[in-house]
Amino acid sequence: MSVSFLRRIAAPKKALTGVAVAAATAGMALSATPAQAATTASPTQAKAIAKQMVPAEHFNAFSKIIEHESGWDVDATNPSSGAYGLVQALPGSKMAAAGADWKTNAKTQIKWGLDYMNSRYGSPTGAWSFWQANGWY
Repeated sequence: MSVSFLRRIAAPKKALTGVAVAAATAGMALSATPAQAATTASPTQAKAIAKQMVPAEHFNAFSKIIEHESGWDVDATNPSSGAYGLVQALPGSKMAAAGADWKTNAKTQIKWGLDYMNSRYGSPTGAWSFWQANGWY
């Protein structure tokens, strides 16, 4: 093989290395992993996050729904319907409207669920009333 051919092959690699060095110097990291890192919260952590996000007068109702739907398991999946997450969104990908990390982030799932309950039932308390009458929301 000619030297010029080898240089052409090596040049993109050298340029990429230069970009990585520049990024590292600037305090940035280049990674082959997805942008959303695993942030799955334990049930206790998820509940604590919800306490900060859900208005106090609606927290009890919100909590009861989540307890029944997922047991506060961020990764809960209904084997028959495919509903996913704390709030058992169907399909779970709906929660992408609240954030790209919807599969693993309790805060994103709670935000989406709270928005859903407010828009469909007026509040988590309204959603809980509906849940009690129907066994779903």
